[in-house]
Amino acid sequence: MRRGAIMVCVAAQIAFGQTPQKLTLKDAEALALKNHPQVLAAANEILFANEQIVETRSAYYPTADLDFTGSVTNHDARIGAGYLTDSRLFNRYGNGFTFSQLVTDSGRTPNLTASARLGAQASNQSYQATRYNVLLDVNRAYFEVLRDQAVVKVAEETVSARQLLDDQVSALAKNKLKSDLDASFADVNVAEAKLLLLRAQDSLQESYAELARALGTDQVVDYQLVEESLPPSPPAKPDDLVVQAFNNRPELTGLKFSRDSAYKFADAEKDLSRPTVSLVGVAGYIPYIDNVTSTPIPGLYGAAAVNVEIPIFNGHLFAARREAAHYRALEADQNLRNEQERIARDVRVAWAGSINAFQRIDVTAQFLRQASLALQLAQGRYDLGLSSIVELTQAQLNLTQAEIENLNAKYDYQSQYSVLQYSLGLLR
Repeated sequence: MRRGAIMVCVAAQIAFGQTPQKLTLKDAEALALKNHPQVLAAANEILFANEQIVETRSAYYPTADLDFTGSVTNHDARIGAGYLTDSRLFNRYGNGFTFSQLVTDSGRTPNLTASARLGAQASNQSYQATRYNVLLDVNRAYFEVLRDQAVVKVAEETVSARQLLDDQVSALAKNKLKSDLDASFADVNVAEAKLLLLRAQDSLQESYAELARALGTDQVVDYQLVEESLPPSPPAKPDDLVVQAFNNRPELTGLKFSRDSAYKFADAEKDLSRPTVSLVGVAGYIPYIDNVTSTPIPGLYGAAAVNVEIPIFNGHLFAARREAAHYRALEADQNLRNEQERIARDVRVAWAGSINAFQRIDVTAQFLRQASLALQLAQGRYDLGLSSIVELTQAQLNLTQAEIENLNAKYDYQSQYSVLQYSLGLLR
């Protein structure tokens, strides 16, 4: 949705006096898991993979077909091309039943079925990983909206405070109690605050759009988000967290299933060069036949046979398939190893980021206290005529910056803690 449409949507809600819908983080997560197209697509992938098991396993069961055949021919003719055959052609109509049952294919079907079953388990883990990705996006977007809402409030308060100072200085300048330079600095200060407010409002609308995307909808709603309590401090060391992530991350589990599936498929490809034994049978009835032969053809027929197929040579096809499947399995091993290394890195990076964000909360809180005190002192000095307006406006700027930094630290830590939980496989 374009930014202009977003602003119109939000403005329309305000114009009609609608109360914004309250939304908690848990509600947002549940809404995203229910509606997000990536989650729904992954769920369908699981259903597809389960049907692949049924499809592969079907070789265990017999196949039966019912046939109806009629033919009109020129008498006494025989087929003379196509295969080495001299079947008689005659007018007839018949119906019959064919049956076949695989006795053994030297383990190929069991290995293919096991490969499909492991592939379905890998799909299930991919579904879980997709859920985790969606939940992480929801958490990030949720805290981003909260932060931008708070920044807009700070910007509005800054505009009000600086406008008040501008009005006072302008009045004093008219009465020649303050210089025109002071009034110009106050005007600049107000303009700067208004620019800050415009940037904050623009960032808020972008955050609303990101939240809508994370929720799996194309409609932007001006939600009233509920504040979340600050999470606990992160662990002191990341080493144990890496082991925890290896045990919990669905991506790793899914790659393990994919690797095992690849090895089972490689075993199935090896079985291609082994004998296949099948049982076949036919039975039927011919209600009409133009018996023009010396030996009449009976109306009833039936036969059964056992067929053993032993591959001899096919241009190295089976050997190539066997080697290709083996290399694919080796590739799956390296993909698993690569994912383990990536997750270990992500855990350490997320841990370091959460430590930094957690420490910034105390630092920015101290910064805010000092900036507030400095503004009070600067205001007093300016009112007594002991300093210029430059000192006062700089103190106001420092306070605004300290307030925004303190808000950023709070919401950044909540977002970074979600990233850490995601990297550990604990984001639910």
